[in-house]
Amino acid sequence: MQDQSRRLREPLQWGRREKTVVAVMLACVAAGAIALAAFALTKGAPARADCITLSFASTLGGAEVHQCGARARATCAIPGAFHSIQAEFRAQCEHAGFPFAGGSARRGE
Repeated sequence: MQDQSRRLREPLQWGRREKTVVAVMLACVAAGAIALAAFALTKGAPARADCITLSFASTLGGAEVHQCGARARATCAIPGAFHSIQAEFRAQCEHAGFPFAGGSARRGE
C-alpha cells in the first residue's frame, strides 16, 4: 500500500522507451502528412480546353452535363438543346471552341 500511495502522489516519469515510442509516432504522422501534401500537389489531370460543363435545374432536382472532345462538339451542334440555359450553354461551347447551333439566346427569335 505504501508504494501505491507514493506512486499516486508523484507525477509519472517518462522513461526512454516511452519517449522513443512518442517520437516514432510523431515521425509517422509527419511523414504521412508530407506524403499526402506531395500527392495532392502532383496528382490530377490538367484542365482540358475542349470540355463543357453545365449545371441546371431539372425535373428531379439539379442536373449536370460534363462532356469533352467529340461528345461536347456533338452536344453543341444540337439545335435547341438546353433552351432554358441557352446563354450559359452558348458560353461553354464558345469557350471550348465549338460552334453553337442552339439558335438565339432569347425566346421567340
